[in-house]
Parts: sequence; structure tokens; C-alpha cells
Amino acid sequence: QKNSCVLPEDLKNFYLMTDGFQMTWSVKTDDTPMPLGSMVINSVSKLCRLGGSSMYALPNAPTLADLEDDTDEEGNGDKPEKPHFDSRSLIFELDPCNGNGKVCLVYKHAEPVVSPDTEIWFLDRALYWHFLTKTFTAYYRLLITHLGLPQWQYAFTSYGVSPQAKQWFNMYKPITINTALLSEEADSFVNKLDPNKVFKSKNKTPVLKKKLPSQPPGSQKSHTSMTSAKTSSLAGNSSRK
Repeated sequence: QKNSCVLPEDLKNFYLMTDGFQMTWSVKTDDTPMPLGSMVINSVSKLCRLGGSSMYALPNAPTLADLEDDTDEEGNGDKPEKPHFDSRSLIFELDPCNGNGKVCLVYKHAEPVVSPDTEIWFLDRALYWHFLTKTFTAYYRLLITHLGLPQWQYAFTSYGVSPQAKQWFNMYKPITINTALLSEEADSFVNKLDPNKVFKSKNKTPVLKKKLPSQPPGSQKSHTSMTSAKTSSLAGNSSRK
């Protein structure tokens, strides 16, 4: 009511379920937890408007509208029209991004009546605008998909994330940070698994039983003759007695 605007339906439903959202996660280095990921959606009370007040508590201090560069190119071709810090747009902060910029809910057409159409934009530290999504639901999916990694919003800028942030991306979201490589080589991240090799049946070789070598027939005959000779001699000796 204060700013004469209505929240988009998906963001209103989000605030009806919960008044803001914040989740952080850490990694353990040398047995010491280190905060890394941060996902934040400001509460309704912290949904502050940007551009209306001066940046310094001084008389006649400049505002964001005074610092806006009017020479910026407007929406040409596929590029959407950028927001304005003056009365032409209404801008509200959704996420302070830990000081790396601001994710904003933008009403781009505020004159003469505030249009209900909103978009989500990222304002970097140099006060340049970068388009993120058309709806809050799409942005929320991006936030979850990127795990709240540091400076993940800079992946949607022309200059990209910092080298330090890229190391975290390579560790936890390698496909996200290597989208160019993924488009050039479609099989780069495909797990090439050959089921024929994995489930290949092993043919067991039958164990052959060793046969004892058969004795030649001659040796059998001589053994038989020797046995019969011994038997006859024993019979003669018994008869002599």
C-alpha cells in the first residue's frame, strides 16, 4: 500500500507460506567448519525500496537516481529494457548477496500507474543491471540449483564469477560453470558405461580330472607270471613237507 503496487502472485503465495527464507551451509576444512553457501529471500519487513533515499546522511547527498547513467542502451533486440533508479521504476531488494550485489524485484513501468508485471534483476557493485528471470518462481529455482554458492549471480553477467568462486563451482557445480564446454562436447559429462562389459558373464573352464597312467600290457603279463610262479613254488614246498 505504501508504494501503490501489488506483489506478483507467486511471490505473494511464497510470503503466505513463510515470511522470508534463509539457509546457509558449510564445508569442513582441517576439521573446521567454513560457511560457504547462502540462500536468502528477505522478509516482507526487509523488502526495502532502492533509489528513493540518499546513500549518505548528508544534506543534498546524491541518490542512486543521480548516479544513473542515461547513456545506457535500452532494450535493443533480445536485451530487455534495464530498470531505472528514478520514478520510472520501483525496485525492491530480495537478497543482499553478502555484499556482492543485490537481487531485486523490479516493477519497470511505474508511471503513470504501477504495472503488475515484474522481473528479477541483479545489481552488481558497479551499479550495472543484469537480467535474471521474468518470475520469482524461476529465480527461486535458480537459487536452489546454484546451491547459494558465493557470487553465483555473476554467472549471468558478461564478466562471470571470480576465480575463487569458480573453484567452488568446479567442486560442487561443474556442469553449471562449464556450460560452454557442455554445448560444444555433448559427451563430456556423460558417464560412458558399457553394460556388456560390466555384466559380462565369466565362462568357467571345466576342471579336468587327472587319470592315472595305464600300465602297458607286457608289464601286466610279467606281473601275472611272477605271481603264478610264486604260488607254484609255495605249493611244491608244502608237498615236500
